[in-house]
Amino acid sequence: MSHAYPPVRLYSRLTLLLLVGAAACSPKKNPEEKPRRPSPPATVTATAGTATFVIRYSRPSAKERKVFGGLVPYGQVWRTGANEATTFSVNQPVLVQGQPLPAGKYALFTIPGEKEWTIIFNQDATQWGAYEYAAAQDVLRVKARPEPAAQSVEQFLITADKAGQVTLAWESTQVRFTVRGGQ
Repeated sequence: MSHAYPPVRLYSRLTLLLLVGAAACSPKKNPEEKPRRPSPPATVTATAGTATFVIRYSRPSAKERKVFGGLVPYGQVWRTGANEATTFSVNQPVLVQGQPLPAGKYALFTIPGEKEWTIIFNQDATQWGAYEYAAAQDVLRVKARPEPAAQSVEQFLITADKAGQVTLAWESTQVRFTVRGGQ
């Protein structure tokens, strides 16, 4: 009795072995590597007195869309960027718009409005977007007034100057709030 395999079966088995071998030898992906995102990450670091604060966020693009009052509705909590919630970390207590904020790491949310914005510091800094936002976790809420941007801003931008003034700018709108630290 011959144990020779018909040619089709032999090729099928060889193909299967080659595929299994190739899969076993292919490089493994690091689970912590994030795919390239259309809204790239950015970091702003500034000082306010002797305090240092860091804002981490993602920068979505307007892409010829109406942003505030359109893509980002008025009167609703916004993650203030894209992807994960924007975070605001500070190494010592500060005053934001004159109101005390303890040292710590916070999710930075906003509620845009035509005439007034609410800036929110929420203690759950590990959220994705604002999908699980809970007002009960808010540590501080302050008000700020939107104004026309000096020029159109295609990609959402957060800046901070030496005086502790933080500016959120996108499309034709900018909003500013002030962070003051210990001396």
